[in-house]
Amino acid sequence: MKIYLSVLCFCLLVMFSACGSSPSSSGGSGASSAEAQASAQAALNRMDGQGQPPSGGSSSGGQSAQSAPPAQQSAQQGPVVNTGRSKPAWVDSVDSVYGKAQYVAAVGYAADRAMAEKNALANLTAFFGQSIKADQTITNTYQEAVRNGVTTGWTDNLAVQNTIKTSASMDTLIGAEIKEVWFDSRSTHYAAAVMEKTKTAQLYTEMILANQNIINNLITMSPAEKNSLEGFSRYQFAATIADINTSYGNLLRLIDAAVPAGLVSGNEYRLEAQNITKAIPVGVTVTNDKAGRIQGAFAKSLSELGFRSGGNNARYVLRVNITVSPVDLPNNPNKFARMELSANLTDTSAGAVLLPYNYNNREGHNSQAEAENRLFLSAERKISEEYTKLLSDYLSNLLPKKR
Repeated sequence: MKIYLSVLCFCLLVMFSACGSSPSSSGGSGASSAEAQASAQAALNRMDGQGQPPSGGSSSGGQSAQSAPPAQQSAQQGPVVNTGRSKPAWVDSVDSVYGKAQYVAAVGYAADRAMAEKNALANLTAFFGQSIKADQTITNTYQEAVRNGVTTGWTDNLAVQNTIKTSASMDTLIGAEIKEVWFDSRSTHYAAAVMEKTKTAQLYTEMILANQNIINNLITMSPAEKNSLEGFSRYQFAATIADINTSYGNLLRLIDAAVPAGLVSGNEYRLEAQNITKAIPVGVTVTNDKAGRIQGAFAKSLSELGFRSGGNNARYVLRVNITVSPVDLPNNPNKFARMELSANLTDTSAGAVLLPYNYNNREGHNSQAEAENRLFLSAERKISEEYTKLLSDYLSNLLPKKR
């Protein structure tokens, strides 16, 4: 619960800092950045156990939920703590206080306040179902890229980057907040989780537009840049961001808000990434091969991922070096041989090894020739089992860097 709302409050703080102001629930001039920061810090303090009023104490500002209408509550720092004995109307019918025309709201309850708030937020999330959730692998890639600063070079200004940082928090409903809590004086705490539609629409629209800005920058390049592993990574990352935007667009639809034009499915960018691999030849050079067996094994792995093997003066070359040597095992009548193999996928334009691969093995037989033959057979099998997945994983984790 602490992590969940801490991330949420941080994200709201970043967004408000980027946007300057947002509409208040009453449609007025909106809170200033300082007020937004104070509100976020107050929520963080509550989660840290600082300044949280006891269930029998007074709320901040000394106002109960019954005496402050929803429009006024949004200006207060943190949720209103209702200390009255009478059950608030929102406990049994949250829509009677937070009308559907203006809010999406849900109630949670538990034996302690923190769990009640967590349940309320979970129930609010459940309203949207699976339509706002992206694949976890995609979500993790996006979040990691933002945390590691990958997106920084692809944004046009600081405000856009701040918005991107906010949008990285996919495990929360950005714009959701606990509005009110009430203790029944016996055993149960109740909490009302609320998303104000106007504010939420503004936040998610800005996040979509910021992500679209990155996508446009990613896919704007020359043909030479495009038909490279860098171009592949740019289209692949564009697909990830497009999937995130799809989930945001789904949320806007569910709150009856307008969706920004130009949303594209991530699969369109993935298809183009696949087309790029088909346009990239990868040279394969092998020293000390035997009848082209190792070269053929690597060429097959490249083909399975869409690359063309061969080509003169290819930018990308898989350089394979094989060393086969006899092994003497005393008191053993069989003959043994060892293979040491290194395969480095190299970008010749940068003189850099992109993906190293190493393999070594020992085989034996009653003849030296057959022992070596078994070595090559084992190597072929091992390359088929391992290299395609190794290269696929490398490409999946390849994130574009602004040069």
